[in-house]
Amino acid sequence: MKRFLLGVTLVLSLTALLIGCGSSAKKEYLSIATGGTAGTYYPIGGAIAEILNKNVPNVNASAESTGATVANINMLKEESVDLAIVQNDIVFYALNGTEMFKDKKVANLQGLMSLYPETCQFVTLESSGIKSIADLKGKRVAVGAAGSGVEANVRQILAAYGVSFDDIEAQYLSFAEGANALKDGNVDVACLTAGYPTASVQDISSQHKIRLLPVSKEKADELIAKYPFYTKTIIPAGAYAGFDENVETVSVMAMLVATDKLSADLGGKITEAVFKNLDRMQAAHSVGKYITKENALKGMSLPMNKGAEDYLKK
Repeated sequence: MKRFLLGVTLVLSLTALLIGCGSSAKKEYLSIATGGTAGTYYPIGGAIAEILNKNVPNVNASAESTGATVANINMLKEESVDLAIVQNDIVFYALNGTEMFKDKKVANLQGLMSLYPETCQFVTLESSGIKSIADLKGKRVAVGAAGSGVEANVRQILAAYGVSFDDIEAQYLSFAEGANALKDGNVDVACLTAGYPTASVQDISSQHKIRLLPVSKEKADELIAKYPFYTKTIIPAGAYAGFDENVETVSVMAMLVATDKLSADLGGKITEAVFKNLDRMQAAHSVGKYITKENALKGMSLPMNKGAEDYLKK
């Protein structure tokens, strides 16, 4: 009997020890701020969460639908999320306390990786006769919603061509509103910053012959010298129906960021997991094909998480 009880005690002790060992590994809960469910950030963020859950031990990640970049930066600041997909130009403004973050600087942001380009597109109808951004003086231009990143992009790009908002009839319209206004003849040019091909531009090109206005290499170099978040991009011929010319322009980059509260160890593991599972990113959205390790430092506009930087520079 004593021997039996001793055996039972040993089994129970070993079981308790194993349970104790299993529970000692602390679960890390990571909330990823994305954007609206109809946009690009949400499926990309969902893919990242899925990759982390499958490939990083003791991580439980989830993607949250949010109001996108500006809201995401504020959520990081408030520590209500751990990671966020954002545009690198807006991060630059947050770090420097400019544009929509004037007098509201956010100092502790860190980059993990650049993801894919969001391209600055100036769209007009072929029938307008407009060929250059320099031609926009006196024209009706949909410049994005007031206070948006698009509005800032348009203002900066126009300035490179010697054009200010005082020289144009600026109309503060969202992507969809600007596209509809262009189709209806209520504006001459609609501006947007988004991965191409963009649905609202495809919609215009299905009904009208369009033209995309270029940002020349020289002007792109000027912009990059002043605003390091810009990168050069070529929209390939045929990206939109009926427009068969390559178009030089600039892009900002969508990127994954955290704060300095994310450890270097976890930052490195997150970055490695994403780049070892790019097939999942490609399956999530068509922009996934632009997410590569080679582009992961492109347009990096803020200090990096040490672990992520070490992995990307291997």
